[in-house]
Amino acid sequence: MKIVISVGGSVLVSNLEPARIKRYADVIRKIAMDNELCVVTGGGVAARNYIKTARALGANEMVCDLIGIDVTRINATLLIAALGEDAYPQVPKTYEEAQRAFEFGKIVVMGGVVPGQTTDAVSVMLAELLGAELVINATSVDGVYTADPKSDPDAKKFDTMTPAQLVDIVIRTEMKAGSNSPIDPLAAKIIERCNMPMIVIDGRDPENIINAVSGKHNGTQIIA
Repeated sequence: MKIVISVGGSVLVSNLEPARIKRYADVIRKIAMDNELCVVTGGGVAARNYIKTARALGANEMVCDLIGIDVTRINATLLIAALGEDAYPQVPKTYEEAQRAFEFGKIVVMGGVVPGQTTDAVSVMLAELLGAELVINATSVDGVYTADPKSDPDAKKFDTMTPAQLVDIVIRTEMKAGSNSPIDPLAAKIIERCNMPMIVIDGRDPENIINAVSGKHNGTQIIA
């Protein structure tokens, strides 16, 4: 099966602990034994900190997006280092580069691509291009909720939902560099357009990704 895994920077490189990145690499290797994989890494806290400083210095959102993209590519490089020979050795900077890299039979790891797109959107568009059967979004929450569970104690989690429901939930998300949401609005609209199945899981435990691939998970499944 072809799978694209979107890994939030906040769960992959939390505190830049090498052991955590190695755990992710081990899990990704296991999945790659029976599946074809591409991994898209987010920027996380580091990207948001750089973007915050750039804004304070007068940078516009275009510049802030470019800064965020650079950080996602640094995170991708760290994961490639952990994967060693199992990974394609370079970080693709375009969808076309990723598609060509995928043909080498290695695990492809990339970050952001262009301003205005989060790595959520990159993962879904890459999945559509490659003809993937599944996108797994490993983030810092355990699924999609009716509201932000960190600020609303009455928020309810969806076990399953349609792409249209996802769009309704996330459309209120502000589209600015460094925005923090389980799924961003652009990615949600692309999911709706191509009916791409996605599972949103708690990526703080990398083993949850293995469970999602096998269909055993406690996250949110988005399916038409």
